[in-house]
This record gives sequence, C-alpha cells and structure tokens, in this order.
Amino acid sequence: MAAADVQTSPAEPSPALPDYLVSPNAVFDDEGVQWRYGRAPDYSKTRKVWEEGKKSNHAAGTLPEMVENLVKNWEVEASFKTKLQDWRTIDHANYTFAINGGPPQSAEHMLKVGTYNAIIAPNEYYSPVNSDFASSHKTFKRMMPTFAWEVTEVYSGPPKVAFKWRHWGVMKNDYVGFNDKGEKIVAKAHGGPIEIYGVTVAQVDDAVRLQSVDTWFDPLDMFRQIAPKGIINKTVMNRKVDMETALDVDDLVQTNGDAKAAEADVAATKETDHPEAVAPGVPSNDGIKIAETHNKEGANFQDPEDLIPKHISNSSGQPADAFVPHQGADTEKAAADSNPAESAALQPVLEAAATQGASMEISHPESNFHDAPEHQPQHPSNDRTTKSESKEEPTDVPRSQYSSPVTGNVEDSIKLGQTGDFTDESREIRDAVDEHLESSADQVHPHAKDMEKAVQPEVGEAVAVPAESEETRLTHEEMSKIGAGECPFLMNRE
Repeated sequence: MAAADVQTSPAEPSPALPDYLVSPNAVFDDEGVQWRYGRAPDYSKTRKVWEEGKKSNHAAGTLPEMVENLVKNWEVEASFKTKLQDWRTIDHANYTFAINGGPPQSAEHMLKVGTYNAIIAPNEYYSPVNSDFASSHKTFKRMMPTFAWEVTEVYSGPPKVAFKWRHWGVMKNDYVGFNDKGEKIVAKAHGGPIEIYGVTVAQVDDAVRLQSVDTWFDPLDMFRQIAPKGIINKTVMNRKVDMETALDVDDLVQTNGDAKAAEADVAATKETDHPEAVAPGVPSNDGIKIAETHNKEGANFQDPEDLIPKHISNSSGQPADAFVPHQGADTEKAAADSNPAESAALQPVLEAAATQGASMEISHPESNFHDAPEHQPQHPSNDRTTKSESKEEPTDVPRSQYSSPVTGNVEDSIKLGQTGDFTDESREIRDAVDEHLESSADQVHPHAKDMEKAVQPEVGEAVAVPAESEETRLTHEEMSKIGAGECPFLMNRE
C-alpha cells in the first residue's frame, strides 16, 4: 500500500528549440522589423545553389546543422536588419566580431560599413577604407551572383563552438573594386569557380545566441582565384603594349579631373562620423544612412518578385526561401553523435534535438536588445558536374604566380572557366539577375574603362587605375549610388 501512495513526478517537458537553429530562413518571417530596403531580402537563388552544391548533408537535429542555421540567420540579420533591437541571433550585451585575431568589432560597426567591409582586410585588390557600403556590395555581387555558404565540420559544442566552413560561387562578370592604395582594380572574368574555407570559434549563451565570434581565413585566397595572373600593370612600363600605347597609359595618371571637386570631397568626409574610414574621393555613404533613405515614406522601389522569380526546393516542394524546418537535411538519416556540451543549460536542448529531430517543438526567441546595458562599448574597425556543350578544350594556361604547394594550382580557375567542367548549380537556376550579370561588362559596369582599353588585360588578369585619376573618381561615384531599380534587382538579395 505504501508503494501505491508514492506518486511519480511528471517528466519535465523537453525544451523548445529556437527557430533560428531549425531553419536557415527563420528570421525572414519576423514581423515589425525594419529591413534595409523596406522588405525582407530574396535568398531563393542562393538557398537553391546551397542545397544542390553543398558537400555536407547534416542530419536533422545534429549540432552541425544547428550551427549552420544559426550563422545563416545571423548573416541575414547583419546584412539586412537595420535596427539592432531586431537582431535575435546575438546576445546584445556581449556580442563582438573579430577577424584573424584583429580588434573586436561591434554590431553597430557592421551595420555602418556592411559585412564585406567588416570581414576583408585591406590588400592590393580591395580595401574597406576605400569602399563604402554600396560600392562593396556592387563589387562582389556584380562579379558573383551567388556566394553560398555551408558548415563542413564542427569541432566542439556549446558554449564555445568551433567549426570549419566553405564559401563558393562562380565568377560570372568582371571584378571591379578599390584597393589599399585607393586604386581602381579591374580583373577580367574567367567564368570559373571561386571557393574559400575558414574556421570560426563562437561563444554562445544559454539560448544559443552569438556572443563573441572569432573567424580565421585567408582573404587573399579569394583574390588569387579572381585574378590568377595578378595585376599586370604594377610597373611604369607595361611590356604587353608598344611604347606609344604605354605612354598613353601613363598619360591617364595625369587626367585627374577637377582638383577643386576632389578637395571638396575630402572636406566633406571630415564632417562625417567616420572621417578616418573614408579616403579622398570616396563617397561618405554608410549602411545606416542608406537604410534610412530607402525606408522613407513614399520611397518608390520595384517589387523584387517582379524581377526575380522564386525557385522551388527539390526537398520541400516549397519556395527555396520559405521557412522549412531542416531544409536540405536528410530527415530520414539517423542523427550523428554531437560533441558533449560544456554547458549544462544547453545539454537538454541538444539531447532533445538529437532524439526528436524534425518533430521537436520550435520556439521563437525575441531579441534581448533591451536587456543589454544602455551604452555598449564601440570597437574600432580594423559531386554533380554539368559540362557546357559549347565549351572548347582549354588553351594552355601558364602557371599562376600565386600557385604553390600551399595554395594549389590557382590557374585551374581559368581552365575550368574555359571548359565548364566543374560543378555550377546556378547554370540551371537562371533569373533576371543572371541575365543582367552575365551580359557584357559594359552593361554591368557602366563607368569609364580607359585603362582596360589601353592595357587590354586577358581573362584572369587584373589592371590597376591610379587613385587620383578621373576614371577612379567616376567609378566611385557610380558604384556608391543605389538606384530604385538596383534595390531589389541587385542589393536586396544575398
């Protein structure tokens, strides 16, 4: 009888899994937030490319899948949510972001300069000091319509998550950017793949929100693949052209345009809130100011759906940017063993995810922005292969100056671009953006090309245009403007 009187305490319910760990598209449906261009961005093309081109297929509910989804949702928020209080994937009181051991950056900094400028260090091909928010997006999105991302390995579980990642795309059009000397750099498109790897160590809280994020990668790896033959006119005399043409190239340096206008640009930058981050001749646009302009009442921008058709996911049968739990994951596959969590508070979440998989209850955590101190510290910035039938056999491509046992055969990007003999998921997923970006460089890059005409670079070669030239000034001017048509057509997508 005594035994009958003993009541068994009910089992505690399993904790709900935050939605940003379940789907890469969780934050797209957030209501009441301010999006950079008045509405959520369009990631349908990139999600489709990721689904068909990823090298890892993480089982539903495993730590690698959750880490991948968390970072993808964070990237959407960092790129397109213009109010910090709308970011749900970070712990606002403790969030910092650092690259290659550099100084930690605040979320405010990333909002202003953009994700490209927050990640890439100044080098001979690109510099965030000489690129504003708008021009940074045009530099990379015009060249590479999609740049998919995946987690390949996870080395440790929460609260300190270490993982390796892969970024990949195809160089569809010319690269145009501004380097650490303020020069305009143009690299002729080779049509081949671009692929980079990196490692990130992220500290997370008990709600699996990002706190400190430290990333290590070689940014020059991407630029070596963009221009395998390097910058060919670094010297005063270009050996590829005759003496008379070479002198004409040097004359371009003397064409500096209106000196008074350049001086006015310098004076204007001194009045901005980032005078140290704006070089002479570089417009003083930042991401927050651009967002305010595009979110003004009455702003007239074309609806992205009118330009970019939605793509349907093979795995879900729904639009590729829809909220689909475990999109792209093999839900029939048994969950792999995850690394044991170091935090007791997180262990039940991970165990429930591993055992329940897609059937686990999903929560929608709100931003903890208002729980953070009122004034946060500001930190300084610092294998399916489709072959193209029309492609010919590759011509003899000389070994790249960047090739080595460490970097590999960098010139292979040019060879693969000639043959088409590489995985390019975007070939079968074409939309209005592809039609535009794969047209002539004159259409995609509507600015002066005097140096290109004088030097005549080949595929895989890059040329430098002097920082003080009129060509560079005009290019800055064009790339720093965002027209009504460019908002949904180019800027409001990954």
